[in-house]
Amino acid sequence: MALAVSGPYVHHIDPIIASVSGVHLWWYGLSYTLGFAEAFLYLRRKLPPRSVFNLGILLFGGVLVGGRAVEVIFYEWPFYSAHPALIPAVWLGGMSTHGLLFGGLLGVWLFCVVERRPFLVTTDLLAIPAAFILGVGRIGNFIDGQIVGSVTSVPWAVKFPDAAGFRHPVVLYDGLKNLLIIPVLLLVARRRPRPGVLTGTFLFLYAFLRIFVDLFREYPTTLLGLATGQVLNIALSVIGLALLLVRMRRADHRAEPASRPSAWQRVALACLLLFPLIIPSDWTQDVPARYGKRHAGLVHTAMYPPIP
Repeated sequence: MALAVSGPYVHHIDPIIASVSGVHLWWYGLSYTLGFAEAFLYLRRKLPPRSVFNLGILLFGGVLVGGRAVEVIFYEWPFYSAHPALIPAVWLGGMSTHGLLFGGLLGVWLFCVVERRPFLVTTDLLAIPAAFILGVGRIGNFIDGQIVGSVTSVPWAVKFPDAAGFRHPVVLYDGLKNLLIIPVLLLVARRRPRPGVLTGTFLFLYAFLRIFVDLFREYPTTLLGLATGQVLNIALSVIGLALLLVRMRRADHRAEPASRPSAWQRVALACLLLFPLIIPSDWTQDVPARYGKRHAGLVHTAMYPPIP
């Protein structure tokens, strides 16, 4: 699945890993599962067991709900307002990266309310896992072949399915950017900054650098006269920078008491880890039409109804 170095690459990757009893498992969805698993393993070294499960359940649930909500409201509202019954149909695609962040922050806030923990200390714990999840997710986007950049003649251009001409692999640019944020965050964390500095650094670098990456992307929608994603990038950049400006001091942290997760927490977390496997990539409400020729089960089933 590597890009050819001698010239433009023609994308022929099947985005479906396998089908189980008529349910299709997607590479893009696997990127969520892998990202969630990495975050869970990372947090096990930072928090008591029971708290890790609480945070994982609220965080992962928030990510999925937020990603879907922002996609529906800001990107595809004309379609979903006309077909509200399809709003829960995440197996038909449609998850916003900005929504993943907003939903994840909401899940963390709920966790902090339940366990009476400081919000910024908790978000700092998640900055590095978040960068990893977003980096891996972009690899899933590329495998799906759905999010494309502008037409170009660069040697690493890609011919995507259902897109005319060779284009910038913009999701790979963004994925690489997200992964390169990780060493910066590690350097910041080693200085033991005041709570919120790591969160602000992540939000600012993620969103500000994405402004330049998204110059190579073709957005199908606009907001306030700009590409929808660029408006959200600017908003997140401002939030991250503001947080940095008010939190630039050192601080110490206290150790946490140990506790064990309950059975329902284990089951809930396992479900949240496995559920994303059925989610295809962003803006794919036409999944049956696009992939039905290769995977007959995508057509005329309860999970994959004809798009009105």
